[in-house]
Amino acid sequence: MNEYRELFKDLVAKIFMKKISKTELTQELKDFFDKIKSKSPKEIKRIRKLAMGQNIPLKEKRKLFCRFCLNPYSGKEKIRIKNKNKIVECLHCKKISRWKINS
Repeated sequence: MNEYRELFKDLVAKIFMKKISKTELTQELKDFFDKIKSKSPKEIKRIRKLAMGQNIPLKEKRKLFCRFCLNPYSGKEKIRIKNKNKIVECLHCKKISRWKINS
């Protein structure tokens, strides 16, 4: 857990010192979202802000965490599919997120 925090701090330091390019940041974001289950809401909030600062869209990655409390989805949430919409209820804040299903 501590090694992830150190890596995260290094990433934040690189970005704020402008020593990281956009392509490097996209690779770091990919690595971050591969291990999102072990991340805290504070880390997710920082990564979102970094992506927004560099104009990098999260696209499908934004569906991996709650947009209200920023906790990562565990896979045990209540999920409903109705009228071409996917409805997910967060376990932590009980808020509902809705996304269109493209088919």
